[in-house]
Amino acid sequence: MNGPEITLEVAPELRLFVAHGRRGGRTAVTTDGSSTLGHVVESLGVPLTEAGQLLVDGRPVPASHIPGAGELVEVLAVRRPQPVPGAPLRFLLDVHLGTLARRMRLLGVDAAYESEDIGDPALAALSAKEQRVLLSRDRGLLRRREIWAGAYVYSDRPEEQLRDVLGRFAPVLAPWTRCTACNGDLVEADKDAVSAHLEQGTQASYDVFAQCTACGRVYWRGAHHTHLETIVADAVREFGGAGSGTPAV
Repeated sequence: MNGPEITLEVAPELRLFVAHGRRGGRTAVTTDGSSTLGHVVESLGVPLTEAGQLLVDGRPVPASHIPGAGELVEVLAVRRPQPVPGAPLRFLLDVHLGTLARRMRLLGVDAAYESEDIGDPALAALSAKEQRVLLSRDRGLLRRREIWAGAYVYSDRPEEQLRDVLGRFAPVLAPWTRCTACNGDLVEADKDAVSAHLEQGTQASYDVFAQCTACGRVYWRGAHHTHLETIVADAVREFGGAGSGTPAV
């Protein structure tokens, strides 16, 4: 680039995306004179899904703004909770976020998940087709223009990933109402009606069941239910929700 030079400052929350030498305060950036500000920001490593308001000399500008010489550009982080207009709040998670997907479903959040790697173009197209927020730790995937909306998952620890997503998007929580295996809706199930799906010991030990309307999987309060109750209780206490519905696992 050999065009106008601008001064750019990235919000502290976004500096992990920027090359180490530019992670401080304000830094000089030489542009080519024709690229948009959005392109300049992404060329520094910051996905536009993570950039909030863009300010030029203190005034908001769109990502399509062409930077001029001497401008001071500030890249703010997205506002939390982040509004997602135009559709019910639904998510799509990439192949590396299976545990996060199951925990979101446990809380009743609509979280589609591809257990096999279908490739970035297919994921982006599915996000657009179904108007789902694409969650990923792949910065390149989040730069694809065809995605409907996206968000970078900052941690590699499922408990921190869940708090990050819930704090960023504030979805309505309805625990125990969604199948953790396929994302379908759960309904109360009569014990006799699901007996064919149960082992003898389960039939003798439990009386309350739920079944997925999509895949038919049957749920009950099994040995690991206490662990799941802790996940649900912590999320509801911190982020609110509709309370407990039909018990799942």
